[in-house]
Amino acid sequence: MMRSILITGCSSGIGLCAAVGLQARGYRVFATARKAADVEMLAAKGLDALQLDLADSASIHRAVDAVLAQTGGTLDALFNNAGYGQPGAVEDLSRDVLRAQFETNLFGMIELTNQIIPVMRRQGHGRIVQNSSILGYITLAYRGAYNASKFAIEGITDTLRLELRGSGIQVSLIEPGPIKSCFRANAFAAYQHNIDAQASAHHAQYAAIERRLQKVGPAVPFTLGPEAVLEKLIHALESTHPRARYPVTKPAHFFAYAKRWLPTVWLDRILGNISDSETK
Repeated sequence: MMRSILITGCSSGIGLCAAVGLQARGYRVFATARKAADVEMLAAKGLDALQLDLADSASIHRAVDAVLAQTGGTLDALFNNAGYGQPGAVEDLSRDVLRAQFETNLFGMIELTNQIIPVMRRQGHGRIVQNSSILGYITLAYRGAYNASKFAIEGITDTLRLELRGSGIQVSLIEPGPIKSCFRANAFAAYQHNIDAQASAHHAQYAAIERRLQKVGPAVPFTLGPEAVLEKLIHALESTHPRARYPVTKPAHFFAYAKRWLPTVWLDRILGNISDSETK
């Protein structure tokens, strides 16, 4: 039987690659995006395209209702991929800016997931895959809002995995390092809209951050294409024994090990040096 999957954040990058790749693999893909133009683009690729804005509860409910109406009330898998990064020093992040980061990256993801879990419970099976990040278990400077949202995704997903034992629903995290995508362009737009660099004690560092966010091509070594995430997603969806975590890229594997075994002071020194190199 054709398996069905709902994917968020399919306008570009990982989400688009996953949608197209899984469609080619025989899945019925419900690909979602926030903007109408992106929904039209997805539909033109032959995907079941829907509008879904994770910051809008009504949009989440409409999308779920539309999917279930087309599947007869079933869904085999959910890939929570949508999200963005809000750059900025922690002391420059207003409450509203932090709330916006969490509305999309965490609260909307949880609301959507909680709409799907009863469906999977009734059918006795399902796969839920959360797209986290290397920054869900280590931190880098000037990414506090994003770091915090991804750490929260890790914690709530680990909890969900424990709570769903015996239900037939498998839950996994994918933890990418640097991946080719529109992430930096979207982050730069959020930075410009929400951070007053000239009024900040970090204005000198922000100049370097602006250059990094606008750089064309890979910003750091070991950057992989989104196909690397698709490979792990397929394993999480199809393996008899999916893993709890799937690091992607060499940095993600290295820091997963380092986080477990290195003293905090050593890890801080490594991450501090990386952060310093980005702000010179």
